[in-house]
Amino acid sequence: MSVSDYTKARKLAQKAYRQDISEKKYPYLQVLDELLPFFETAGEHDLGLIEIPIDRIVGTKTAGRTKAFASNFMPLLDEDSEFAGKWASLYQAHIDEGIREPVIACEFFNSYYIIEGNKRVSVLKYSGAVSILGYVTRIIPVLNESKESRLYYEFMDFNRASRINTIYFSRPGSFTDLCGMVGKAPGEPWSEEERQVFSSCLLHFTDAFLDKGGGKIPITTGDAFLVYLNVYGYDGMVDRSQDTLKKQLTPLWNDLEALPTAGYVSVIMQPEKEPEKNLLQKLTEPEKSIIHKLLPPAAPELMVGFLYYKTVETSSWTYGHDLGRHYLEDNLSDRLKIRVYDGIETDAECRQSMEQAIEDGCSVIFTTSPRFLGPSIQVGMKYPHIKILNCSLNSYSGHLRTYYGRLYEAKFLVGMLAGILTRTDRIGYIADFPIFGATASINAFALGVKMVNPTAFVHLVWSAEKDCDIYRILTDANVSHISGRDMISPLHSSRRYGLYDLSDPRERNLASSIWHWGKFYQRILQTILNGSFDRTAGTGGSINYWWGISSGMIDLIVSQSVPERTLKLVELVRKQIENGEFQIFSGELYDQEHQLRNENGGGLSPEEIIRMDWLADNVVGHIPKVEQLVEEAVPMVKIQGIESDRG
Repeated sequence: MSVSDYTKARKLAQKAYRQDISEKKYPYLQVLDELLPFFETAGEHDLGLIEIPIDRIVGTKTAGRTKAFASNFMPLLDEDSEFAGKWASLYQAHIDEGIREPVIACEFFNSYYIIEGNKRVSVLKYSGAVSILGYVTRIIPVLNESKESRLYYEFMDFNRASRINTIYFSRPGSFTDLCGMVGKAPGEPWSEEERQVFSSCLLHFTDAFLDKGGGKIPITTGDAFLVYLNVYGYDGMVDRSQDTLKKQLTPLWNDLEALPTAGYVSVIMQPEKEPEKNLLQKLTEPEKSIIHKLLPPAAPELMVGFLYYKTVETSSWTYGHDLGRHYLEDNLSDRLKIRVYDGIETDAECRQSMEQAIEDGCSVIFTTSPRFLGPSIQVGMKYPHIKILNCSLNSYSGHLRTYYGRLYEAKFLVGMLAGILTRTDRIGYIADFPIFGATASINAFALGVKMVNPTAFVHLVWSAEKDCDIYRILTDANVSHISGRDMISPLHSSRRYGLYDLSDPRERNLASSIWHWGKFYQRILQTILNGSFDRTAGTGGSINYWWGISSGMIDLIVSQSVPERTLKLVELVRKQIENGEFQIFSGELYDQEHQLRNENGGGLSPEEIIRMDWLADNVVGHIPKVEQLVEEAVPMVKIQGIESDRG
């Protein structure tokens, strides 16, 4: 039996050897000692005795007998060699008793290289084993700006907290995303039970993924797992059967196949050029009235649904979107019919409302909160003919589109005003949730302050943080002005929004960045009506609209009480931002540890701005961890949250 199995293993080796030769690849095991001279290393760390994932073992530490094996660790030497006899005996021992003796290995960039125990690895790989015990030394490369280096350092942080080494990704930031999806903060220690449950879920997912042919897609199992969790969630996954997992993977398959070539998110920074007005649109209102009397109005071309978190009265965020809906009705009422579904707070309620909207005839649905991302994707998979757009940032899914605004552009201008008007060189900033986009707004505000007042500091507090006495903290910090929430709701008529003077008993609003959602909704629906919406899909992957001041979606209002010369300065910079002449995140950008965040002073990429998890050097404060937030904030932060290990 063991001899015939050696022959089978050798045939697998020969097949791999021929394949590598045909593809002009090295046909033997990788040798770590031959790779290390090309890397600068920072030291070594003894990991002790751990479970080594078999599929992460790629070679040997030294040259030695590396050419006795093909690149898949299957044996190449003749059946009558001494090596073959030892391999066959070891295989028989594995069948009879199992291999218990640990190997000795090095780990480098999450790949393992065997020092002692090559034949044990070969036998176990041939037998289909998942892991092998081994004494492992980690060789640590020096951190640099390459994607591979950043990803590996994120893995080491994740591995240190979780002791899990069975998952890896293709994209930096994925380990942070994973932690959020399973309810853990990056760096938060995992219990043994949490580790075992996660490992079980990942193993069952891997089996289902590979059974469906996932091994043919050039992505890691971790990449696929992250897409799966983004749609179906982690809670209750341990109880899902293999059949359930396979069924759930089926509608995701196109997304998974598109990952390597389509990227994660295609960010559209500017709206399409507005089409010229037709004859009817050029008419005055009295002329339109006469036309409508003579000709009966045509039936609306689109039924559009808006889904709201809570209600207009209880949520300032929803109130802002509802103002956008009213703007839409004022400008496209003859071509649209609109339905509103509000009071929604849970995923189940969101799915139910979307199903109702579709039953009511809505062919376009806007889900206006990041909280609704998961159910929006699920309903999008079920109804691919429905156009679904979710208000969130940096989300991957080919089943819907997402939209948000570059609010940080207006926040920079508000920061300039605050830096000029402050009497104490201390300015307060009240942020809501630590989600994608929030840190960019904070840092842009701080950079605006710094541009006009290099000695001023921004004191950051979070309204969503537990036991945070905002005004006591800011008063104790001797702030003169505060940048607060961007919008108020009808039930909260306080003037404490936008930029205001803390000492002013009248609480006058001096300036505020604003969301003009109606401009976005109108432009998007016009592309649907004129047929250009679907053509945008040619950009590939997931589409995220991320418009700024130049689109009219983001703007700034300033009180007439602000000095005229100051207004002129702000307006000058505003025009430069609108024209693309001024990049806010350019020049030398330093964080709170005085680390340079953009090499050579170059501008940050859209992804770097979106995923920003650091604070500028003139900000006093921190980014709260999930466990520091009030209960209401946790679900959204788990979906769209950023994380920092700052205190």
